[in-house]
Amino acid sequence: MADETHASRNAEGFFFLNAEDAGMAAKEKKQVEYLEAHLDYRQPQQVLTLYERLLRERVFRTPVGVIYLKHLQDFLLGQPGLDPAKVPMIPVYTPCTYVPQKRERPVRDAAGPREEKPRPAGMRLSVILNVLLLAAVIAMFVVALSSSQPNILNYRSAILNEYASWQQELSEREQAVREKERELKMIE
Repeated sequence: MADETHASRNAEGFFFLNAEDAGMAAKEKKQVEYLEAHLDYRQPQQVLTLYERLLRERVFRTPVGVIYLKHLQDFLLGQPGLDPAKVPMIPVYTPCTYVPQKRERPVRDAAGPREEKPRPAGMRLSVILNVLLLAAVIAMFVVALSSSQPNILNYRSAILNEYASWQQELSEREQAVREKERELKMIE
C-alpha cells in the first residue's frame, strides 16, 4: 500500500507531496513532448514567441515544466542574433523557503543585549487587574483578622478565649456556692 502511494507521487524523477501534483507533472511532460515534436529550433523568433506565451499564460507550474522553460531560455540566450534583454526571466510563483509545521523556539544568546519590546495594551490591563485582585485579597485578610466573629484565621483563639471565660465564670460560681454553704453551716 505504501509503495503504491509513493509510486503515485513520483513523476519524471521528482517526488511530490501529493498525487495531484504528480499527475500535473505527468500532464506537463506530455505537453513538453508535444511542443518538442512541433517546435522548429531553426527559427529562434518562433521559439521566443512560444516561450513568452508559455510564461504569460503560466502553462507550466511543476518542476518538470519549469525545467523545460529553462531549456528554452538557455537556447534563446545562446542565439547570436537575439538580444538577451528580450528573453524574459522565468518567474517563480511558489515560496522556496521551508516552513516547518511545528515551530521551534528560537535559541537566545545569553550574552547578547535584549531589546525591550513595547508591551501591548492588553498586557498593561492584565497587570492592573492582577494588582487590584492582590489588594482585594490583602483587604479580606485584614478584615478577617480584625473581626470579632470567629473565622478560619482566628477560630482557635476565639474558642480558647470562650472556654477560658466559661472556666472563670464556673470558678466564680463555685466560689459563691462554697461561701453560701459555709454561711449555712454556721447558721445551723
